[in-house]
Amino acid sequence: MSTETLTACPVCGSSQLSHFLTCKDYLVSQSDFTIQECTECSFRFTNPRPDQHSIGQFYKSEQYVSHNDESKGFINFLYRTVRQYTLKGKVNLINDLNKGTGSILDIGCGTGSFLEACSKRGWVIQGMEPDSDARKIASERLNSRIGESLQEFDPDKKYDVITLWHVLEHVAELDQVAYKLKQLLKPEGTLLIAVPNNVSADAIHYKQYWAAYDVPRHLHHFTPATIKRLMATHSLTLKDQQPMYFDSFYIAMLSTKYRDGRTNLVESFIQGLKSNLSARNSGNYSSVIYIFRHQ
Repeated sequence: MSTETLTACPVCGSSQLSHFLTCKDYLVSQSDFTIQECTECSFRFTNPRPDQHSIGQFYKSEQYVSHNDESKGFINFLYRTVRQYTLKGKVNLINDLNKGTGSILDIGCGTGSFLEACSKRGWVIQGMEPDSDARKIASERLNSRIGESLQEFDPDKKYDVITLWHVLEHVAELDQVAYKLKQLLKPEGTLLIAVPNNVSADAIHYKQYWAAYDVPRHLHHFTPATIKRLMATHSLTLKDQQPMYFDSFYIAMLSTKYRDGRTNLVESFIQGLKSNLSARNSGNYSSVIYIFRHQ
């Protein structure tokens, strides 16, 4: 594996970095990876990390559900079952924000299930997915060409809504992607970014076993403050944020399994519920949908 080491914070550029946590890749390699924290802005990121030539090998698992509609196991069965419910909620959300249908670009569209739901509701859809296997499935499902890279998209063609559902944490070049998002979004458009929140109660409880650290696939680990700061540098303003209630339960199931070596549904439910109840006052849900617009 070839790695690269960042010497400055990807969000604020500070070189003042400290060790935050060492986590294990439970999905593929069983290797340990370090998460560092910027002492200036508190942004956390995996460092060192696999370089662009090596990162692909860490996605090669049948258990990686966003790239595989047939992942086996009870937890993945629950994930797919809940996903059918949450897809409807996501489409309702973008309809409400956009005051009806329009054009949508889903970045990191996986196998295309979200775009399929949008298309059925009247949206003009476009997707981007770097993984070749998932891209092929999405293209066949949607009967549409799916882009491989953001650089393929013409900045003169703009979208009413752009979505990244648990994608930004995987992106190596944050500034380049944020700049491109701003280019592709209509002036009155809406950008929705869903990412895990590493100051949620379940993240604090599970520590290095928290499944949403998901090293090394997750290169960046956001909080409400750090994602707001990143997007503000590209003149994108946070207008609202919405909880993803089910994520705390799914993450708790995986985290308990990583820590104990077995699934414990009762504890997972309790910890997921505790996390959501704690977040009612703080807003620090396990995963959050951030809604941005042009400044």
